[in-house]
This record gives sequence, structure tokens and C-alpha cells, in this order.
Amino acid sequence: MRTVGVEEELLLVDPDSGDPKALATAVLARAARDDPGQDVFEKELFGQMLEFATHPQADMADLGDELVRCRKEAARHAGRIGCAVAALATSPLPVSPSLTVNERYQWLAERYGVGTRDQLVCGCHVHVSVDSDEEGVAVLDRMRPWLPVLTAVSGNSPFWQGHDTGYHSYRSRVWGRWPSAGPTELFGSPERYHRRVADMMATGVILDEGMAYFDARLSARYPTVEVRVSDVCLCADTALLVATLTRGLVETAARDWRAGRPAPDHSVSLLRLASWQAARFGIDGDLLDPATMRPRPAERVLRALLDLVGDALDDSGDADRAERGVEELLRRGNGAREQRRLLERTGTLRDVVTACVRRTQA
Repeated sequence: MRTVGVEEELLLVDPDSGDPKALATAVLARAARDDPGQDVFEKELFGQMLEFATHPQADMADLGDELVRCRKEAARHAGRIGCAVAALATSPLPVSPSLTVNERYQWLAERYGVGTRDQLVCGCHVHVSVDSDEEGVAVLDRMRPWLPVLTAVSGNSPFWQGHDTGYHSYRSRVWGRWPSAGPTELFGSPERYHRRVADMMATGVILDEGMAYFDARLSARYPTVEVRVSDVCLCADTALLVATLTRGLVETAARDWRAGRPAPDHSVSLLRLASWQAARFGIDGDLLDPATMRPRPAERVLRALLDLVGDALDDSGDADRAERGVEELLRRGNGAREQRRLLERTGTLRDVVTACVRRTQA
């Protein structure tokens, strides 16, 4: 059974006003004081962000329990210094990001200028174990057309600097401003993958291997593929659905590779359009069908994804969980739909943030 780990980035906010607060250092100090030896929480690029990482789990129920537990622990540590955590992929309210004091982050700020300051965005990264770099690259090549669907499912960033962007995942559009971000060509082999990364580093435009911000990549630290296209999800059950579908995609791609089935050869140009479409409309309009790259209703694309990974989900015992998760998602909507619904009901973005603080731990 392939193991799965999830990294989530949370926004630190004032519990009353909803304004982002640059208190990550204080929250981490409190976490170290309350739970000596904890290895869950980390700093991120800006002081208004807090990251946690689950442990690798083979059972998705255990992963779901850990996601909820980590969110509640983050809320507990933040609450003890007078702030709160919100699973929001962008801040609905205006914010001036505070760069974390760190040599690497300082390099980014100097290298990319004002573009770095735009990157106060919170994502969800899913790690799925693979047996080798050869299997990992084969998986990356075969997953490419389906990654925008995960962006649509997770979309949770409709607001930016006090305004409605019209997007479901505006975070993904901001993240795409990094020069190394986005979909990739087919690699074909581990040698070509590592050569591509080495060539990128040799340009001097990126600092190191960790800045190969592909939509999905081989992890530099773990024997995993790391899928990086998702917003942090407002609800933990949506994050668990993303992780479940991701493992299904990895296992299905690996089986296709072992069976000698070739990777779909869609161009990067078309994959970029699919990513944009998913970011713009989420699950409330058409997506580009991963097989044909033509518009198709999002509900039908989601059901096609369930069909594609059905055997893998059956074998891991996740089929019922994934089907229920998709049905609930279609009924309730993703985080972007929920944030807009909250704004209609409350009338202010401040109330949206404070409501999302509560949803984060639900």
C-alpha cells in the first residue's frame, strides 16, 4: 500500500478582525514550549503563514484523523498567543506580507523583487510513495492531464486584497508567477528529469533543486512524488479527498507504466489552458477533459476521474470514501463557493475570515 503525507499551509489571523498577523515565530516558539520535540510545524516564506506536515499514512482514515488533529493543534498554539489559524489559500482582506528572516527567503526577495511579496498564498502538497525514480517519473508523465482537476476540487482562493477575483483558485495564478512553476513536458526517464532540473539550476534563475516548482515533481527529501497544484482546503474532508484521489492517480499511472501503456502526449500549452480553466471556474463550470482537452462539465470530468482510478481505489479500500467525497463536494461546493456564500450571508469579508477560522477545525 502506498503511503500518503500531506503538507498544509495555514493563514495566521486576528480572531476578531480577520486581519492576517505575522506571528509565525511566536506560534512556533509556543509549540516548541508546549510540545517539546514536535516535528509537525514549520516556518514559511511569510510571518503570516504556518505550515504543518502529517506523517506518512497507509490508511486514509488515519490520515484524515491526523489532518484534523494537526489543524486543532495549530489552532491551540496560535490561540495561546492571541491569534487564530484559517485554511484560506489567499487572504480575503488586504495584507502587507512580512518576510520571514531567513537567508533563503532573503535571496528570493532580492532575486524576484516585488513578485516575491505577492506570494502570500497557502497550498496543500500531497506526497505519495513510489518505489524508484524510474517509477516516479513514469507517474509524473502520466498524471499531467489530471492535475488541473485537483486544482478545481481544492479551489479556495476567490478573494485577493479585498476584492473578488472571479477565480476559484486565484492562488494558483499567483503561484504561476514563479519562473519555474507550472506543467512540464514529458520526461521519459529519470536521467532526463534530473538533467532538466540541473539545467534549470545552471541558469542561475533558480537557487536550487527545491525551486523546481513543477505542478508535480520527485521529492528531493523523500521517496515520493509530490503533487503541488492544490489550494489549502477550507475543510479537512476536502483535503482528504484530494489526497485519496492523488494516491489513486499515482497507483493507476504506475500500473499503466508497468503495462506498457504510453503517457498522454498533451502539449504544455494545452496543459496551461487546462490549469487556467480549472482555476477560473473550479467545479462550477466546464473543465478541459484530460483525454480530449475539450470542454466538458466538471461533474462529468470528476466522475471520469473516479472511473479512471476505480481499480486502484477498490484495491486500497478507498472507493466508497472517494465516491462519497465527490458527491458531497458536488453538493456543497469547494472552498471558493463556500467563501462566496459566506459573503452573501454576512456582507463583509471580515466575517468570512472569522467564519473560516471555525470551519478550519470542523
